Amino acid sequence: MIGLTLGEIRDVTGGQVHGVETPELCASVVIDGTVTTDSRDCGPGSLYVARVGETADGHDFVGQAVAAGAVAALTSRPVEGVPCVVVDDVQTAFGRVARAVVDRAPELRIVGVTGSSGKTSVKDLLASVLSSVAETVAPVNSLNGEIGVPLTVCRVTPTTRFLVAEMGARGIGHIDYLTRIAPPQVAIVLNVGTAHIGEFGSRENIARAKSELPRAVPAEGLSILNADDAVVAGMAAGLASRVQLVGLAPDADVRAEDVTLDERGRAAYTLVCPQGTARVSLRQSGAHHVGNSLAVAAAALELGLSLDQVVAGLSAAEPASRWRMEITDRPDGVVVVNDAYNANPDSMRAALDAVAAMHVTGERWAVLGGMLELGPDSDAEHAGVGSYAASLAFDHVVAVGDGARPLAEAFPGAEWVPDTDAAHDLLASRLRPGDVVLLKSSRDSGLRWLGDRLAAEGGDITVPPAPATSGEEARG
Repeated sequence: MIGLTLGEIRDVTGGQVHGVETPELCASVVIDGTVTTDSRDCGPGSLYVARVGETADGHDFVGQAVAAGAVAALTSRPVEGVPCVVVDDVQTAFGRVARAVVDRAPELRIVGVTGSSGKTSVKDLLASVLSSVAETVAPVNSLNGEIGVPLTVCRVTPTTRFLVAEMGARGIGHIDYLTRIAPPQVAIVLNVGTAHIGEFGSRENIARAKSELPRAVPAEGLSILNADDAVVAGMAAGLASRVQLVGLAPDADVRAEDVTLDERGRAAYTLVCPQGTARVSLRQSGAHHVGNSLAVAAAALELGLSLDQVVAGLSAAEPASRWRMEITDRPDGVVVVNDAYNANPDSMRAALDAVAAMHVTGERWAVLGGMLELGPDSDAEHAGVGSYAASLAFDHVVAVGDGARPLAEAFPGAEWVPDTDAAHDLLASRLRPGDVVLLKSSRDSGLRWLGDRLAAEGGDITVPPAPATSGEEARG
């Protein structure tokens, strides 16, 4: 982190310092280490942010944070014997600390990424490309809300050149708030779907929320909009910034031509952009990554990378975050595709398309769980996914949990099971060499853990551990 003194944190948050013997010490206590909401992640020079959550009070762990090396805490009440900046609202104050870091990094270039689906894949891909030429900070996993964005921003150092900020929302005004913490010079809007429509109320409200990101870009900046999503493309009207459209549409400023898929469903295409043309080969499975990579290319070119650097970066980037089209080849010949970090109708179809495009010597299985926060259209949306799977080359669909019942009813011959244990028992007895099994659901349906379990079976395979999180749920 770019160093801030205890006094500076007091000033930017409007808080009160406690636990310091003399006011002069406020200038000598410097926070230049990890800023974290998890006391276990603290080290020398850390600032511990004491959140009060539904199940735990961060103030109970301040002592552990200090023992691990933290030099101060951001709290909502004094903690005896510990230097604290006490504020009325820790979350708001944390955002102000993060903005202070940005304000002390005048050369930093910030890219904001939003969309109903694909945000994490795009931020991973963009971070990979940008980091090939300069120090880049991007979110761990899907930290994209009021806590996740400050956590990411506070990892910026004096030598960081690029910051990739994933920005999610569950309501109007959320992204606008995040852009005031990390003001973007470049914005990427991927799509407007129906993720979290139960909370937003309508697709129009989702579009309004996503449009808060490009509206925050200044005139000298660039908004990158999906030409293949009419709602997103329509956001260009009235923006202060320059606009580039990206996609497969022939009038897109940055577009893909001659798209092909290999036996694993990985795309190759000709990139056409104002800087020229070049052939790109991706390492991520799924045709939907073509659009993702076009947005990345447009952003990287805007940030000064050459076309050769962009193509090399796109072609070298490996999947980074867990449970996003995570493919495991088991020694027994079964292929497990774990894409169960999150799900909405659009990402469900994209995952089904990706596996349908793969070369399979055995049978294709789709193990699908419930999609959450779809409101009164939930049953119809699940049934639509089941019908879509029936239109593709899937031999079997296993629907898991009560929320997925309408999905099973829409796929002739689908099997419904009540939970992941029952799904595991069914699959363990029937998967054969050459089969490919896709797991896709919202986080709380638990299919990502089933995917890990299946991936570890059939031979000697070690599944990566679940990544640590801030306790913040990913937003749409």
